[in-house]
Amino acid sequence: MGKSASDLSFFGVRHHGPGSAASLMRALDELQPAAVLIEGPSDATSVLPMLADPAMKPPVALLCYPEDDPSQTGFWPFAEFSPEYRAVLWAVGHGTPVRFIDLPSIARHVPKSAPSEDAPEKDGENDAEVENEAETENETEAGEGGALPREYRDPIGVLAEAAGYQDGESWWADLIEQNPAPGPVFEAIADAMATLRADLPPLPEFEEKREAHMRLAIAEARKEFSGPLAVVCGAWHVPALRAARPQKEDRALIKGLPRKKSAITWAPWTMPHLASAYGYGAGVAAPGWCEHVWRTQGRRDSASLWLARIARILREKGHAISTASLIEAERLALALAAIRDRPRPGFEELREASVAGLFGGEALLWRTIEDTLLLGNAVGEIPADAPRAPLIEDLQRNQKLARLKPEALERELSIDLRSESGLFRSTLLHRLAILGVPWGKLTDTGSSRGTFRERWILAWEPEYAVQLIEKLIYGATIEQAANGLVAERLSQASTLDALAGLIQSAMTAGLPQAAARGLALFEERAALSSDCPEMLASIPPLADIVRYGQARFSDVEHLRGLLERLIVEAAINLPHAVRELEADAAAAMSARISAAHAGVRLIEASPDILDAWFGGLRNALDDARATARVAGCAAWILYEAEALTADEAVRLLERRLSPGIPVIEAANFLEGFFSASAARLIHDEALRQAVDRWIGTLDEDDFVAHLPLLRRVFSALDRMERKRLIAAVLGKGSAMPSGLVLAPDDGAGWRAHLDILRPLLTGSAADG
Repeated sequence: MGKSASDLSFFGVRHHGPGSAASLMRALDELQPAAVLIEGPSDATSVLPMLADPAMKPPVALLCYPEDDPSQTGFWPFAEFSPEYRAVLWAVGHGTPVRFIDLPSIARHVPKSAPSEDAPEKDGENDAEVENEAETENETEAGEGGALPREYRDPIGVLAEAAGYQDGESWWADLIEQNPAPGPVFEAIADAMATLRADLPPLPEFEEKREAHMRLAIAEARKEFSGPLAVVCGAWHVPALRAARPQKEDRALIKGLPRKKSAITWAPWTMPHLASAYGYGAGVAAPGWCEHVWRTQGRRDSASLWLARIARILREKGHAISTASLIEAERLALALAAIRDRPRPGFEELREASVAGLFGGEALLWRTIEDTLLLGNAVGEIPADAPRAPLIEDLQRNQKLARLKPEALERELSIDLRSESGLFRSTLLHRLAILGVPWGKLTDTGSSRGTFRERWILAWEPEYAVQLIEKLIYGATIEQAANGLVAERLSQASTLDALAGLIQSAMTAGLPQAAARGLALFEERAALSSDCPEMLASIPPLADIVRYGQARFSDVEHLRGLLERLIVEAAINLPHAVRELEADAAAAMSARISAAHAGVRLIEASPDILDAWFGGLRNALDDARATARVAGCAAWILYEAEALTADEAVRLLERRLSPGIPVIEAANFLEGFFSASAARLIHDEALRQAVDRWIGTLDEDDFVAHLPLLRRVFSALDRMERKRLIAAVLGKGSAMPSGLVLAPDDGAGWRAHLDILRPLLTGSAADG
């Protein structure tokens, strides 16, 4: 702990470092300062005591934005293991004044020249990235300097690597354990930071302004308070804040700061978004590990608890983990720590011991639990009386413009997309749905789009406000947040059909930037892909956009060209993709082919595209290795589209159901052919006779064995259609127990037919 002659004490911490937090608490208890000064936006000092509200459950984030521009929101997250959070709790609990001393939040906002809402973004940029530039602490990228070197962003991580550690928290914890008294630790960190800074170029101007503002705030506090002062800041800043600089120079440096007022509030945060992997400049590598370090500080069974946590996650995923394996893993972790001359197992030792002792040396298994274990899924809570967040304010503005009032009870809303007000309402509801706020639920999807109408059921639930606030990490307005969320999902999408679905969502929600980015990604991946199932699954959503897109945007010709190329490519790859599939894969492929064909019909494809599509189906049908069910599906589509004549269909069915074909293969072809429209058997006598002759050739064992499969063919028929099919097979004239009329025949012929049809259509010989 570095003290000046005036009892000014500096505590250089690692942001969100549990080791820093634990050491800081001991230091504050020892010092008992007259005031606590913390690195953070000075204009947010008034809301600091809210952190100590019992209803405030971290992780939470301080939100600051210009009152006239919520899109410039900056976030300052706090976790239960953040040193700054613990310092605030300590100060409030001891009745000690606490304040932020960094530049006011408004100074971090990059002025805009008020571009139009339709102005395109730079390549690769999204709203979430813009917000992250205004994030927090000395690691942010805000200001004029751009991205800072790692020594600026994570100096403690740099020191940890120099000491042979991969994890800064393990290094910090070991350093504290080796030096139980907090004073030498903070003094040593300050000296190390001074050494690091001496070898680096000067700070960007914005960072110099920050340190100048903090020095001035510290000088003001020294005049105001008598007694020791505690300054809690990023370790990187300690040498600069301790340095003697003329106040005149510091004032000149910060001259001309913006004078606009910021709106300030709190919002729930999530554990994963404390991670640096999520783009948070001041984040830690593993929030889950930091939480564990904080909650188990001082406990001898810390390693055991971490391994138990790993075992619980593995068992939840269906892996058998024995107690003996856990004991051996802990012994290995302890041995590794001893070999490496470390006081106790850290993250590296426990990970390596887990891979060896619990995963059989398979590092891939570790990766299956990595996110759950290291990131966590906790979401913070804020008090009910906290000021409203910008997304809520933007929602209320949009509700007013749309003339839609939130109501608890359900009510119907019919929207005409051809009107400006109707399109605005639809866009708002679709954007909220993307953000996980289903205020409106779209009904009769598909049937109303062709008439430019949508029907919604509206009902507002209290939890929607909380769910909306959680999306602040993606943007401060509804449009920005929806754009940011779709952009993130686009970057994570691994298949063409997933990309196509996201493009459809973006276009439906009026998010042209996300849609353009999605189309670019789709074109790039489609050009390199030969995955036919992905291509087939991509056709329906893209066809939907091409067919019904006129209500939302005008230029769909580029998308139509892309879709037509996709249809041709899928047709070329189709014969190879349908070969020798398992039952589930065959069912999925049949469904995708049927949906893709519906998309081809929807866009009224040109003759050339239709010829290519039907050619692919014919090639799949004629391929000797084609799975029977998929071949049946292809045959039905060709027959329905009149690309296969009635006579050709009958001959094909007779050939596929001939006695020389294995029963299971014939039954699967039958299922593929008729599952989409078994009702055709009622009216098409030639097809019905072909099926009847085949069923008549089955012996009892084969019939019973394949009865479930055959019943699936007729499962789509309703009760009346089943009766009509029985009547068509048996003729008309005589009474049946079911009420049908059969042809006069007192012999056993129709009764034999009935004995077959009963289990086939009803599932039981006892069902009439």
